[in-house]
Amino acid sequence: MKLYGSLTSPYVRKCRILIREKALACEFVQADAWAADSPVPRLNPLGKVPVLERADGAALYDSPVILEYLDSLKAPALTAPAGEDRWTMLRLDALADGILDATVTRLLESRRPLPQQSPENIKRQEEKIARALTYADSLSQGGAYLLQNRFTLADLCLGVALEYVDFRYPHDWRAGHPRLARWLEGISKRPSFIETVPPGMEKK
Repeated sequence: MKLYGSLTSPYVRKCRILIREKALACEFVQADAWAADSPVPRLNPLGKVPVLERADGAALYDSPVILEYLDSLKAPALTAPAGEDRWTMLRLDALADGILDATVTRLLESRRPLPQQSPENIKRQEEKIARALTYADSLSQGGAYLLQNRFTLADLCLGVALEYVDFRYPHDWRAGHPRLARWLEGISKRPSFIETVPPGMEKK
């Protein structure tokens, strides 16, 4: 298998962390989806990363699909198979992706020439992130993990999202969400998180 993507994409990082957690045999190929010779459009008609090329040549995209496939390859599963825990996990995964989407949108808007920026759009994205953090904090019980007293896809996805907020939208969210901050501190110490820290995000 080969995973195509960039080192700074949080969506790619989620897949890299799962690969590391499960010790799966998968080559990581750095690929710029915008480059003229990029392999990405051949594998994903949308021209986006991450893309997983399976051993049989078939390609999977995007990150939620890749994560589910990778999780199916080796036990124990990081996703609950059924019941209320599964819906809670999927809701948290969706929340994490929403945080990432809002952070990316805010970042791109802030990089536009100042006269073309929309302060309203930036504020809207910041409000989405703030609401999501408040909700996530309400679910944290102060333990090491969010669900089932073990590391699950919910921990993986939300951990990546919060570290990306620190990377691309640094602000003191921890002061108002101490339980969430303590949880992230523990999750961030996992080898899979440490080994996939994007360039420029290294903790000083």
